[in-house]
Amino acid sequence: MATTLYRIIKYGLKNFWRQRLVSLATLTIIVLAVFVFEGLMVFNSVSNTVLERIRDKIDISVYFKTTAPEDEVLRLRRSLEGLAEVEAVEYVSREDALTLFTAKHEKDETISRAITELGENPLPASINIKAKDPSKYGMIVSYLDSGSFDELIDDISYSENQVVIDKLAAIIAVSGKAGIILTIVLSIVAIIVSFNTILLAIYSNREEISVMRLVGASNTLIRGPFVVEGIIYGTIGAVLTLLITLPIAYFVSPYLKLLSEDIDIFRYLTSHIFSILGYELLFGIAIGVISSLIAIRKYIKI
Repeated sequence: MATTLYRIIKYGLKNFWRQRLVSLATLTIIVLAVFVFEGLMVFNSVSNTVLERIRDKIDISVYFKTTAPEDEVLRLRRSLEGLAEVEAVEYVSREDALTLFTAKHEKDETISRAITELGENPLPASINIKAKDPSKYGMIVSYLDSGSFDELIDDISYSENQVVIDKLAAIIAVSGKAGIILTIVLSIVAIIVSFNTILLAIYSNREEISVMRLVGASNTLIRGPFVVEGIIYGTIGAVLTLLITLPIAYFVSPYLKLLSEDIDIFRYLTSHIFSILGYELLFGIAIGVISSLIAIRKYIKI
């Protein structure tokens, strides 16, 4: 058994090395397919992280009518604090809102003059609500929209924030689907190229195969080397992809972090390097083995 396995691996390596130029072309296609597959994994993980971070930063801002009595507003605040979905409620009075607004625009003489000329505080009181779970914001908004607080509430900002989140999620979903389609297309191309390469190896070894059959060699010994050749293509393709991706990610990550601190591709790759390599090996070897089995089956029919 050990001798047979040794011979299978030996002949597989021999076939791979014998067709170096063709093997290089095959590896290039496999690397492209694995690269897109890897990119899809990284994109899904990073985009989901970014989306969750954005959701975590979102809160509900409730703006009250300037005529709303403060005691009624504070009563609403207490009722919100009693909801199981609410983590924190921050109340900003009209006076506090004016102080913050004035401090923010203290260098803008036009705004400062306008506030002075008004002679009264034009800003409303507001409440900022933070949910324990971002998925619970809808329930909190429904509570506020129940009709009991129509005389107090002037506007709720969450609906605008939700539109932004939904659009971002839609873009990520479409990009993910496009990545899946591209991965499938390149995988098919890689299988076709690998199939032809291994078929060429089978054709080149046709005399050796005939001799092996004449001397009673098992089907495993005859077919095994070509499966090993496919495994070699997939393994080398996966390792090469990771070796190519790491330096690219290292140089690109600083520029992507300018868009968001949460986008750090290099850190993600290095912290998940073994799991990523494992998935890439499975993907690459699957391409190699599938193409090998198809080529072997085709040869047997001949």
